[in-house]
Amino acid sequence: MNCVLGIDTSCYTTSVALAQPDHVAASRRMLLPVPEGERGLRQSEAVFAHIKQLPDLMDELFSACPETRVTGVCVSAAPCDGEDSYMPVFRAGVSTARSVAAALRVPLWTTTHQRGHVRAALAETGLTPGPLLAVHLSGGTTDVLQVAEGRIVKLGSSLDLHAGQLVDRIGVRLGLPFPCGSHLEKLAVQGTAQGLLPVSMAGVDCHLSGAETRLLQELARGLSPEDGAAEVYHLLCRTVLRMLDAAREKTGVSRVLLAGGVASSSLFRQMLLQRCRQRKMGLQLFFGKPEYSGDNACGVALIGAEKQMGGTGGWQL
Repeated sequence: MNCVLGIDTSCYTTSVALAQPDHVAASRRMLLPVPEGERGLRQSEAVFAHIKQLPDLMDELFSACPETRVTGVCVSAAPCDGEDSYMPVFRAGVSTARSVAAALRVPLWTTTHQRGHVRAALAETGLTPGPLLAVHLSGGTTDVLQVAEGRIVKLGSSLDLHAGQLVDRIGVRLGLPFPCGSHLEKLAVQGTAQGLLPVSMAGVDCHLSGAETRLLQELARGLSPEDGAAEVYHLLCRTVLRMLDAAREKTGVSRVLLAGGVASSSLFRQMLLQRCRQRKMGLQLFFGKPEYSGDNACGVALIGAEKQMGGTGGWQL
């Protein structure tokens, strides 16, 4: 079986995958080791962790697909589009990708972490190519994007704290392991939100830092961890829908793809769908499979496989 190898080394996860143009053959990932009580690793520590974890993950990946022939390598080389988009963590993946491609004498393609997220989330949704709004929610992004003909244009973002940062900061404050998403969600389903945190908007952009300050105050006054967690998801749901409403008004596009680790939350998805229906917003919401929503190399490998086919048709990411 001929496949493209995809590699992604983010601030949270080391991941590798094998893919053909319309199929992910296999993938493996491993969270970076974050000490208890910390909210992540310094870039130098994360690079070292990727270097340690990549060989074991590659061994697992190729053990699962022993008959695979690698015909190309694709790697996320930057967080997102733009000349000033750079993080040292991605150099670990680029170094490995260049070495593999040189040893096998196969093509090497680079893409971005964000494009990988969007492409992975598109897998198996049934969405056909055409104008699309994509929401990328993670520890480093709260972005509303316009995707069309291979181009990604950022329409709006958080002007301070990002969605995943809010989840992790409140989670760590409550004593939860980092990254805190799944743990905070378990608390949230046991709580009740009263809409204590107001949505703060500036066009398609938003602010989330004020919500963190307010929620920490409420927790100090005796708000239960369960209700505090519920308030986080309630706020993120209202904020994302306000951002999407502004983006739809600006572009006329109503198809929406949700990607990123925060978007993998089943509670968050249910809240978005319910509120969207109740308010008759007219948005068509599509969600990537949960295993394709968090940090992963699947989208990176799919992008490489499509580039190997000439980049014609499909989403051309």
